[in-house]
Amino acid sequence: MSDAPVLITVDDLVEAMLSSRPPAVLDVRWQLGLDDGAQRYADGHLPGAVYVDLETELAAPASPELGRHPLPDLADLQAAARRWGVDVGSPVVVYDDNAGMSAARAWWLLRWAGVADVRILDGGVGAWVDAGMRVSKGDAKPRVGNVVLTGGGMPTVDIADVGDTAALVLDARAGERFRGEVEPVDPRPGHIPGAVSAPTSENVDSSGRFLPAAALRERFSSLGVTGDVIVYCGSGVTAAHEIAALAVAGLPAALYPGSYSQWSSDASRSVALG
Repeated sequence: MSDAPVLITVDDLVEAMLSSRPPAVLDVRWQLGLDDGAQRYADGHLPGAVYVDLETELAAPASPELGRHPLPDLADLQAAARRWGVDVGSPVVVYDDNAGMSAARAWWLLRWAGVADVRILDGGVGAWVDAGMRVSKGDAKPRVGNVVLTGGGMPTVDIADVGDTAALVLDARAGERFRGEVEPVDPRPGHIPGAVSAPTSENVDSSGRFLPAAALRERFSSLGVTGDVIVYCGSGVTAAHEIAALAVAGLPAALYPGSYSQWSSDASRSVALG
């Protein structure tokens, strides 16, 4: 992973928007169990921002074999990024209204696909509104971009790697899902044996902004992060947020895209509780 900045503030985004090379701004509002992201976008979004549908544009179709949000085919992602107006060399800013939990999927995917300058708006649309900035309504229609995606920009592992690894494996889901007390969507409750619970919600403050780098380094150190790290969640969405937090702290990590939705669908894989 490069040491490219992960986050951008409202002030810096405004300055970038007024520059000779403004970023493509992507609205990635999505939450598990809710399908009103497009409506929330239409009700008010950053000026010029384009709505990105996480389910259809940031993932391939779900399957028990691959998980609920498999990585999209690179050609499909390139076609989507061009629809969003992303050009070769274009900076990109992504945001949501959920502490970056879904925007981080777009950040990770575009970085994985080879886009060098992708940043998450720290604090999302809430920070934008709190700063007194105006919002637009309706739907932005960008011109078609010309970005070329190459892949390989961020490390990934597959289910076999996770089943046989010496790396530290972090589970980014809520603690109650890790422990198996609740499981709203996946076949079996619990977690991958040997994984460490590291809810990604603890990487942000009450306003949805990422904790400072020093605080994140301290947090990950307390979880045992010293070398190779693999991150998973339910389906590879909030795990991207954990990887973003690790990157803010200066720590590289690999994503297990299939995550627990794939693991728990494979009857040959054991799960742990507690």
